[in-house]
Amino acid sequence: MIDLLVVGGGPAGLAAAIHGALAGMEAVVIEPRGTPVDKACGEGIMPSGVRALRAIGVDLGGGHPLRGISYADGRHRVEAAFRDGTGLGMRRTALHTALSWRAAALGVKVLTGRVGDVRQSADSVTAAGLRARWLIAADGLHSPLRHALGLDRPGSRPRRYGLRRHYRVPPWTDFVEVHWPEAGAGPGEVYVTPVGPELVGVAVLSTARRGFDAHLAGFPRLAPLLAGPAAGAVRGAGPLQQRSRRRSAGRVLLVGDAAGYVDALTGEGIALAVASAGAAVRSLRAGRPRAYEGEWRRLSRRHRLLTEGLVRWGGRPSAARLLVPAAARVPSLFGAAVHALQ
Repeated sequence: MIDLLVVGGGPAGLAAAIHGALAGMEAVVIEPRGTPVDKACGEGIMPSGVRALRAIGVDLGGGHPLRGISYADGRHRVEAAFRDGTGLGMRRTALHTALSWRAAALGVKVLTGRVGDVRQSADSVTAAGLRARWLIAADGLHSPLRHALGLDRPGSRPRRYGLRRHYRVPPWTDFVEVHWPEAGAGPGEVYVTPVGPELVGVAVLSTARRGFDAHLAGFPRLAPLLAGPAAGAVRGAGPLQQRSRRRSAGRVLLVGDAAGYVDALTGEGIALAVASAGAAVRSLRAGRPRAYEGEWRRLSRRHRLLTEGLVRWGGRPSAARLLVPAAARVPSLFGAAVHALQ
């Protein structure tokens, strides 16, 4: 019987396996896709996420340093530098490769396969023909295991979706730029993240279901900056909001997006994934899986409150048009919000 079975080999799952191996646990990961796995995401890692990844020995070579976050709406602009270190813009495939290398160096086994039924007893859990003391479900936004365990909870607001494409142009900033819609534009925001010396990632988040170019047409000031060729296909994700009744069921814990997801607006996905993976492993090592729920709530509280507030505000066009002007008038408040999320 192994100590820890991790379902899902994305960043959250690999981080959980790495934390487990560092804690002396035999960890096995089940993942149906080959490495590296790409995903539609903003690819900006907050300073806390950079520190957490380096703390577990992940080599974050490459990418593009990020100094802070800026908001713009065509007429106004406000920016806030990170106070506690530097973030990192890094291709999702590069991050996944770095996590895979670290896991392999620690002896983590990654098996190709899918998990069907999960059976639990008083002292073990069995899935994919493997028996383990504990199971961590890190199988993504639309977690099949969360659904199978009856932990899904209905969403509470209009569905938002994400699209992402890369452009081969030199970054013009070392901030993550969030472009809010100008008057007359449709709902949603555009996020520009430098991820390399000649590459930027552009992500759109919106309730409107339409093509990437149709979304960008509402942000004419961006077009001259994206004059270089597109690099790769458009990738999509959503609906983004996913809710869970709780983060554990017997000997199974939910980590990363599978544990519940508010929105990609504030870019804390990787930081929270690594932090929650560590909290889950600590709870299991102590033999107190139920303690994880409180730890998850503590780790994610500021993110959940701020992100939910911004999404609700931005979801009303009249209010969204006031957001950047208000932040520009009180830059100290904007800086405090950025600091709270880093």
